[in-house]
Amino acid sequence: MKPVIDPVTPETLGLLDRGLRALATDIGDPFHADATTLSAALFGDAPACHGLVAHLSSEDTPLGVALYSPVFSTVGGAAGVYVSDLWVAERARGQSLGRRLLARVADDGARLWQAGYMRLAAYDDNRGALAAYDSMGFDVVRGETGLRLSGAAFDKIRSS
Repeated sequence: MKPVIDPVTPETLGLLDRGLRALATDIGDPFHADATTLSAALFGDAPACHGLVAHLSSEDTPLGVALYSPVFSTVGGAAGVYVSDLWVAERARGQSLGRRLLARVADDGARLWQAGYMRLAAYDDNRGALAAYDSMGFDVVRGETGLRLSGAAFDKIRSS
């Protein structure tokens, strides 16, 4: 049976949460989001992101999830879509589910923001993910260094 891919709703938020927690476990990352934070980000007055969940209709278990948001590039001259999280369960890998999730993200981004490109990041040591993205036609972005401002430094710049 082929998994269905649905937009995350308040009723399926638990599936997204479980998939994102599985992703964090798989790659050894901490997981600081909770259902309340995810709900506000997805369904608040000004949603910060959108989500998709892949699952079998007969099961209450996520087989894949995607979390994404709009971006804009003056260099590219267009809106795009940034995929912050993409996960496919071990039992569903090798069946093009990741590709199907990214296709839905691209469709949603084009429909919602007239997105003309997609960005994401993968860890340098995640050879499987890098090979999959390469096979889909993603280019490695050279000449950039990813930077993040968080915690006290973020609070300090907010208040200055």
